[in-house]
Amino acid sequence: MDTLVQRHQARAYQYAFRLTRDRDIAADVVADAFVRVYRAAHTFKGQSAFTTWLYRILTNCFLDMRKKASSRPTISFEATLQTEEGSLEMQFEDLSPSPYEEAERGEKNRSVHTAVDTLPEYQKAILLLYHVEMLSYEEIADVLELPIGTVKSRLNRARVGLGQALNPERSLFTNEAATPEYAVA
Repeated sequence: MDTLVQRHQARAYQYAFRLTRDRDIAADVVADAFVRVYRAAHTFKGQSAFTTWLYRILTNCFLDMRKKASSRPTISFEATLQTEEGSLEMQFEDLSPSPYEEAERGEKNRSVHTAVDTLPEYQKAILLLYHVEMLSYEEIADVLELPIGTVKSRLNRARVGLGQALNPERSLFTNEAATPEYAVA
């Protein structure tokens, strides 16, 4: 188990961070996932790569954590706090994205989804396997039953095609102040 954790921990954390966008929550997701891997190791049949199985467990841990968080009751804080010196108004910084940032992210996502949908199916599949499922070239070659060189060239052509499809929307992706948190899924 130690070897598995050492070998896959960094990659698992990167994936969890992409899902959560929060360092602490990503660390919790990874820890929970490796506990599940330990408990369910005897059920792994080797019909797929271990990393594929691990990503599925990480995804499930993330979804379970989100489900638990959304079912927790929220507590309302009073607007003022009474002290001996008088009343203090409680203020909390809102760290959530502004409506403008949310709209911009939504527009970027819509543009990427639309552009990906214009690609031929084999290019769409290879982009998703590499950038969303984060499979290696070797794993994609196994899945699609192609030589690694073909996987690399098709992935490159898919990226070029995606860039061309996004060219009319270029202004969405060139703003230095905006953070590109879009996903190709």
